[in-house]
Amino acid sequence: MSKFFTDRLSKLKPYTPGEQPKDMQYIKLNTNESPFAPSQAVSNAVLAESKKLQLYSDPECVNVRRELARVYNVDINKVIVTNGSDEVLNFAFMAFADEKKPLVFPNITYGFYPVLAELNRIPYTEIPLKDDFTIDINDYIGVNKTVVIANPNAPTGIALTLQEIEKIVASNPNNIVIIDEAYVDFGGESAVSLVDKYDNLLVTQTFSKSRSMAGARLGFGIGNEKLIADLNTIRYSTNPYNVNRMTDAAGAAALADNDYYMNNCKKIVENRKWTVAALQQLGFDVLPSKANFVFAKNDKIDGEKLYLELKKRGVLVRHFTKEKICQYNRITIGTMEQMQKLIDTVSLILKEN
Repeated sequence: MSKFFTDRLSKLKPYTPGEQPKDMQYIKLNTNESPFAPSQAVSNAVLAESKKLQLYSDPECVNVRRELARVYNVDINKVIVTNGSDEVLNFAFMAFADEKKPLVFPNITYGFYPVLAELNRIPYTEIPLKDDFTIDINDYIGVNKTVVIANPNAPTGIALTLQEIEKIVASNPNNIVIIDEAYVDFGGESAVSLVDKYDNLLVTQTFSKSRSMAGARLGFGIGNEKLIADLNTIRYSTNPYNVNRMTDAAGAAALADNDYYMNNCKKIVENRKWTVAALQQLGFDVLPSKANFVFAKNDKIDGEKLYLELKKRGVLVRHFTKEKICQYNRITIGTMEQMQKLIDTVSLILKEN
């Protein structure tokens, strides 16, 4: 780092994104991308907007917000659109948490939460998961802090029920509860249906996973109009043109083709079921996932060793170094051909081991 970097930020531990190696052709099962290409309508929309790049994008993102309002059956003024869901999370941390309203979230969850907290100078508490990697909702009942929960959680894939989420929201009326639903379309229950009932609930989602747009960078938040107005105050104070015109158009086109994407989600759920059974046959412990990935370990081989052996053979999975989860690997669910290759490769590694 340079000598000019401030002392405060020089201590920041940045989020580590998933590997994107280019030294060989990999089967990428490490970053939870969709294995399915966007619909043709999305490609057409991007092409059309690419010819207008001399013009600024719509700062209000009316087209994609209108489609989101239609799909999720909410008023358009209850929707904000952002450059990936990480941006709406950052806006929410800035808007709804500080020294008087510190953050609380699980100790094993999406790794961006502590980074954003540190970046914004927000005190936070990490609550341990239970031994079975589930969230104990009693740890969040009446906690009187700004709550952040990924549901389904990452990297475990385990989901809370809508009733459990509602108990947390209802018990913290003076604090915002942020439910990060990046993976909800693969079997979880969305809390969007509760936003009209509770003024302290913000639900965030992304187009990266279920709508095949990880490279487009598009996320959104849904909450009551006053919460969204607060977030827009932050947005207009930082980057009012935060969503480029091609991504805006791609998002609206994807939502118009929503059945295509939801059918792809069903295929991934089917492939997940097959993969879990195949891994269990090989002696793996697999956590019950409602996401487009599984979290698995095998006592016959070290978690990091399995990750490295798979990488050498052209299959990428995600390995984490935290002590409680270092024997596990997170495996994105891809096509059946990709999952068959994974299982064949794992079988060979186990035999060699």
